[in-house]
Amino acid sequence: MPQEKVVVNDLIRGEIIFDTSVIKDQVLIKSDGTPSYNFAVVVDDALMGITHVIRGDDHISNTPKQVLLYHALGFPLPQFAHLPLILSKEGGRLSKRKGATAISEYREMGYLPDALNNFLLLLGWSPGGNREIITMQEAVKLFTLKHVNKTAAVLDMDKLNWINNQYLKTADPDKLTDQVIPLLEADKLIDKGQGDRTYIRSIVVLFRDRLTLLKDFSKFADFFFVADDKLQIDPAAQEKYLSRDFSKEFSLFGERLEKLESFGIPEIEKSFRDMVAELNIPAKELIHPIRVALTGKTVGPGLFDVIYYLGKQRARNRLARWVKKENA
Repeated sequence: MPQEKVVVNDLIRGEIIFDTSVIKDQVLIKSDGTPSYNFAVVVDDALMGITHVIRGDDHISNTPKQVLLYHALGFPLPQFAHLPLILSKEGGRLSKRKGATAISEYREMGYLPDALNNFLLLLGWSPGGNREIITMQEAVKLFTLKHVNKTAAVLDMDKLNWINNQYLKTADPDKLTDQVIPLLEADKLIDKGQGDRTYIRSIVVLFRDRLTLLKDFSKFADFFFVADDKLQIDPAAQEKYLSRDFSKEFSLFGERLEKLESFGIPEIEKSFRDMVAELNIPAKELIHPIRVALTGKTVGPGLFDVIYYLGKQRARNRLARWVKKENA
C-alpha cells in the first residue's frame, strides 16, 4: 500500500481526502485462489467500461483502495458517487425486521408501481419546490447527483401510504378494476369470472379516494358484494347507533325509496331530507343508524351514494331485515 494522500472528488460529497498510511496492505488473491472483493470489482468495472460508480456510503472506506488499484493496473478512473443509506424510522439500518421488503411484497400489499417509484425517488433527493408527487418522466429531466442529500434517508411508511393514496385518487379506473377483481375473487366476494365489471368499476371509483392500499378495497367495500342476509354489522357500531328501535323510521324510509320513480342520488337525498323534516328530527339522528344497517360500518362513502349503488331493492331488504330483527 503506497504511503500517500488519495483525493476523491465525490459527485455527492465533494472532495474526500484519504491517508493511505493508516490502511493496511491489501490482499488481491485469497488462499483458495479467488480474488478479493476490491480487486475483482476494479477489474470487472474497468473491463465493462463503467464510467460512474454509484453506491451506498458504507463503501466510502473501499474507495481509496480501489483508486490505487485503478492506478496500478493502468485503468481509467471512474467517477464516484456515494449515496446516503436508507434507515428505518427508528434510525437503524434496514433489515428484514425493519423495512427491507421485497418488491413483490409491496405489490401484494397493494402499492401501485408509480407510487413506489415516486417514494423511492424522494429518498435522499428532492425535485425542489416542496413537491412530493413527481412522475418518472419529470424526474429524468430534473435529477442530478449533485442534488442528492448527504444525510441518510428514512424509510417512512406513512409517507409511502400517503403517496400511494394520491396515486390511487387519479389512477385509471379500468386498470384499478383489473387489479381489484382478483382481490374480490380471492376474498370470495365474487365468483371467479362472474363479477359484473361495470358495477365493480363504479364501486372502485366510489372508494379510490379513500384507499391507502389497494388490498383494503375488499375490507371497505365488502357490503356491496355480500348477500343481504350475510351482512355483518360491527358490534360497536350496533351498540352506538342501533341500540334503540328504529323500526318506524326504517320502514318509512324503505317505503319512500320504493316509491321513487327516478332512483338517482339527488332524488334519494331529497326523499330522506323530506322525511326527517316531516318527522321533525335532525338528519344526523338517522344518517348513522341507516348507514350501519345498510353497510355494517360507521364510515364510508356518502350515504346517498351507498343507497344508489346498493340499489332500491337491496337497500329496502337491509332496512326491512333490521326492522324484523327489532320486532322479533
